[in-house]
Amino acid sequence: MELVFATNNKHKLEELQAILGDRFKLLSLKDIGCDEEIPEEQPTLEGNARQKAMYVFEKYGYSCFADDTGLEIEALGGEPGVYSARYAGEDKNANANMDKVLDKMTKIKRRNARFRTVISLITEGEEKQFEGVVEGTILTKKRGDSGFGYDPIFQPDGYKRTFAEMKLEDKNKISHRGRAVEKLVNYLQSQ
Repeated sequence: MELVFATNNKHKLEELQAILGDRFKLLSLKDIGCDEEIPEEQPTLEGNARQKAMYVFEKYGYSCFADDTGLEIEALGGEPGVYSARYAGEDKNANANMDKVLDKMTKIKRRNARFRTVISLITEGEEKQFEGVVEGTILTKKRGDSGFGYDPIFQPDGYKRTFAEMKLEDKNKISHRGRAVEKLVNYLQSQ
């Protein structure tokens, strides 16, 4: 089955194709000739995922799924949340985002956080949503150099390594995105 994944993020695309394996042919926005920036104007992860998937479905006619992911830190009232990618500014600089989190948490002892991914799947104009969550801790400094986003400062519960210190296949087994994609794949296979 061909599915469009509404992203220009090659890291996300590689991560998801690794999870999906050869069961589905994943098309990127580039593959369907979509060069424009897809709007993300909603105040929630659910809203942004829906908006992106509907945009591709309505404009290009492909079955599509889109995700939105946020790092939600309890001591910061759920920040950065829906603003995770642009927490430190519109240029979406991962290091600046991590530095802002680490700076805000300098004197905070309670460091529990969670990554949450919401996937919106649009097929034949109908929407289904899938959520994946992984609980963890925000470290006091960056560790590891694989992954992307906040991976170097997030250590999932029950592990001694950050997401950035894990192999991609190990991260995918426990990650928020992996959990949401697993629900998506189970749904698709049941259809």
